[in-house]
Amino acid sequence: MAFKSHSLLFVSLMVVAMAAAPMAEAQLGLISGLLGLIKIDGLVRCSVNASTTTAPAFPNALVQLQCGSGNVVSSATTNGSGLFSIVLDPLQFVLSTLLTGCNLVVKTPLSNCNASLPGVGGLISSLQLIGNTLLGLLNITNIVPSGFNFLQNL
Repeated sequence: MAFKSHSLLFVSLMVVAMAAAPMAEAQLGLISGLLGLIKIDGLVRCSVNASTTTAPAFPNALVQLQCGSGNVVSSATTNGSGLFSIVLDPLQFVLSTLLTGCNLVVKTPLSNCNASLPGVGGLISSLQLIGNTLLGLLNITNIVPSGFNFLQNL
């Protein structure tokens, strides 16, 4: 008799767990939509030519994320290796608008990293989506610069 009561208890618990699983998944689906971020990572090189891969890195350059008519919405400074990272809240940015209406702008003069390069102007790049990374419940949207180009009148 004890065996039957334990079996009945086990079956009852399994039924409750199976019924609760879709509800938990639905709730986590909503939460995981909120548990995300947009990450823009890149490398700035000390060059007027965006296609070069041999130019040295551009350390301590201010990289601005500008949207619309030049509104700065975020910024970062490159490290000693020319790398930068900007993290955004996906609840504040529509991805399609970010990709089509925003640019990365480096106004730090190139002469700061190489005296023979121009002291006026700057670098600009559009954005490119490279995919998503799922880290536990966190969904990370990964974006990179499509390639920095030099503009004299920036």
